[in-house]
Order: sequence, then structure tokens, then C-alpha cells
Amino acid sequence: MNKGLLTIVLLVVSNTFMTFAWYGHLKFKEMSWFAHLGLESVILISWGIALFEYIFQVPANKIGFNENGGPFNLWQLKVIQEVITLTIFTLFTIVFFKNETFKINHLIGFIFLILAVYFIFKK
Repeated sequence: MNKGLLTIVLLVVSNTFMTFAWYGHLKFKEMSWFAHLGLESVILISWGIALFEYIFQVPANKIGFNENGGPFNLWQLKVIQEVITLTIFTLFTIVFFKNETFKINHLIGFIFLILAVYFIFKK
């Protein structure tokens, strides 16, 4: 697998863990054992999940960064990460939070993000 694709795969895995760490507790409170946990416990569980985010995110940036032999500069890595984050977040929200709707303004915002990727990668 080439470094660019590996970087993107690692960022997808990282952002999946990040989304569950940051927002999963909002949905999983419906589980009987989880509903009775205090904020401190929820924070510790989220940190535990976020550890896996970093296990994948740090190598993704190291492998993908052009000064380490990767194909992306720092600006490109950040924009790729943000687009992946919002894509994973959107899928997570649609799957787990049925009361949240995807609206036209969200689509327009994503179009602007795609344009951001285009301009960041433009030489």
C-alpha cells in the first residue's frame, strides 16, 4: 500500500475512534449500565477510546508528511483530516442519531469543503 493511501486509511480509522470518543456517550447513555455513570466515568471511557484515535492518527501524520517521505504537506494533511472527520461524523450521525437530519445547508458546506481540498492541493 502506498504512503498516501495508508495515511488516509489510518486517518479514517483514527477519526472513527475520535467520533465515538467525542459523541458516542451521547447515544450510549441509552444503555442501562452507561446511563448511571457520572461525568468523570464518561470522560475516562472517552479518553480510553481516544487513545486508539491517537494510536492511528500519529502514525498517519508521520507516514503522510512530506518531510518524512510522505506525499502530503502539513496543509494537505490537515484538510484531508478535516474532510475525513466530517464524513465519519456525518455517517455516525445518520446511523446512530435518527432524529438529526442532513439538510441542504450541510450539503452546501460539504461542497465548500471539497472546494477547500481542491484549492489546498492546487499547485
